[in-house]
Amino acid sequence: MSDHFDTDDSRTDLTDLYIFPSPAGADRSVLILDVNPDATAAEISFDPVASYEIKIDTDGDLEPDVAFHILFAIPPDSDPTASVFRATGAEARETGRVGEAVIVDAPLSFDGSTGIVASKGYGFFAGLRSDPHFKDVKGLRNGFQFTGEDPIALRNVFGIVLEVPNAAPGTPPIRLWARAMTIVDGELRQVDQAGRPGINNTFNGPIPDRLAFDGTSPADQRAKFGDKFVAFLESLGYPATEARDLAESYLPDLLEYSPLEPAGYPNGRRLTDDTADLIVALLTRGRVTSDE
Repeated sequence: MSDHFDTDDSRTDLTDLYIFPSPAGADRSVLILDVNPDATAAEISFDPVASYEIKIDTDGDLEPDVAFHILFAIPPDSDPTASVFRATGAEARETGRVGEAVIVDAPLSFDGSTGIVASKGYGFFAGLRSDPHFKDVKGLRNGFQFTGEDPIALRNVFGIVLEVPNAAPGTPPIRLWARAMTIVDGELRQVDQAGRPGINNTFNGPIPDRLAFDGTSPADQRAKFGDKFVAFLESLGYPATEARDLAESYLPDLLEYSPLEPAGYPNGRRLTDDTADLIVALLTRGRVTSDE
């Protein structure tokens, strides 16, 4: 998977993060955060207590300077809604309802409709959608003997889409990641984080390691997980120096993006970028380059 199935609660399981130029114009970009790899129309696909957050570093210090926080509500006498807050400066390092409300009480879509809400120069959609991340998972687990089947194609996710003016995330190039904050045992905790596709599930095999990685911030990841990433790469046959360089290229776990450069991973990530091939090539040291 990309970042699927690495948390205790599927509602706060961040599956994929995307950013790419908007088809609406050269001065706009699209941010997508997909959550819940088990999303269905039959149940609430999000955690109404959680804050789903996209953090953006504009100066290279691995701390957020701009942030978008998405919160959901289940009113007692009406349908669920979403609100989006844009925070800057010190507030960008906080959580929840901080900063300016740019989208307020937007309706959600569970029936395949495209309920886009426009407000203050932003466009917003949240609802059930087909999972856009494609991978031959069975083949990956069977010695790279690929089957041609894609079980992810049968799944849905809860998609959170935000179209923004390019000035809103900050001066490019930017570095961004997502996190989910919610209440666990009476305390507010970070229960998942996601940047590049596939990092946690590729490098962290044991479940405790995955859960620990979910709780980290980019500024801490090299110190806490760098040696484990190097050891994993060496177990695949990479020489020590190459393993160290590769580990540092994958940590911290964040996306880099500039709308001034050609679109496509690793400059952001589009829905059509086949990032699974990159993971296959990494795991086989280039001997296999595609899961097709």
